[in-house]
Amino acid sequence: MHSYSIRGFQYTVGWICALLVELAAALEMLDEEHDNLMRDPNDNDENSYALGSIGGHHVVIVCLPAGRIGNNPAVAVATQMKATFKGIQFGLMVGIGGGVPSAGADIRLGDVVVSQPHQTFSGVVQYDSGKATTSRFERTWSLNSPPQKLLGAVARVQANKLLGKSRFSDHGSQLRYNPKFQRSKAGSDILFEATYDHVGRQTCDLCSTARQEVREQRQSKEEVVVHYGTIASRNQVMRDAAERDRASAELGGVLCFEMEAAGLMNSFPCLVIRGICDYADSHKNKAWQPYAAATAVVYAKEVLAAIPLAGVAKAHIVEETIQGASS
Repeated sequence: MHSYSIRGFQYTVGWICALLVELAAALEMLDEEHDNLMRDPNDNDENSYALGSIGGHHVVIVCLPAGRIGNNPAVAVATQMKATFKGIQFGLMVGIGGGVPSAGADIRLGDVVVSQPHQTFSGVVQYDSGKATTSRFERTWSLNSPPQKLLGAVARVQANKLLGKSRFSDHGSQLRYNPKFQRSKAGSDILFEATYDHVGRQTCDLCSTARQEVREQRQSKEEVVVHYGTIASRNQVMRDAAERDRASAELGGVLCFEMEAAGLMNSFPCLVIRGICDYADSHKNKAWQPYAAATAVVYAKEVLAAIPLAGVAKAHIVEETIQGASS
């Protein structure tokens, strides 16, 4: 495999997504789109890459193969990407996830969850990895934390928020003219009681309105709230509210469930960013996926904007100088 640079750019950010809707949202965030990668005939890398820049950072975006989701496909894609783009300094896993609403975290559809060390966990915990004992299920696999550079950027984003300097709305304006990613297309945000199972097929039209949770309006006028803490990852979709809440209690408070991050953290340390598209219960459907994918990529762009460009700019200048000397 080879280390690629296009038009003198050294690609330093690896961005992974799992679904087509997540890839489409990510492409909307590019400030500049670069030419497709010219592949060596002997190259064994099977990934399909989108190249561009966001906030001055040169980014490689890759989506898991269609129909292949979960930890193992994520590891395979990340391994090939790192081998091809050796200049990658840090990674982002950006997409959708199932939220875990609780008294401690007022999570709503369209909110964003970001992996951050909390209590004994590094930001991501593999929920289905461990061994059963006579009294409980013990997790035996520990995962790495997100890179310090990314945790530093998260802290800067949070500080900017407190200072009234968040650019979340500005970044989101790039999606304003694409109707597919609008909140108005997602429908109502409905949370059912954890003990009430879905009735019917794709929609909740037959589900009892009497079993909906009554939630007060948020005091904040903001449409999207960002939550920081533990993300649970496993190879199966979480669609059982009782199991969702039980797992969250065992893990000291989980914010969302997803299916790829656990496979990445020890081989491709990254920050995991998830837009909440459902409540990880039997009522889950795809209506909120486009908007949730959009809020996740908007937050990812804000993180990139908080990372200094010095190292990236230096790599760019060095490459341009070498190319100029050889011409």
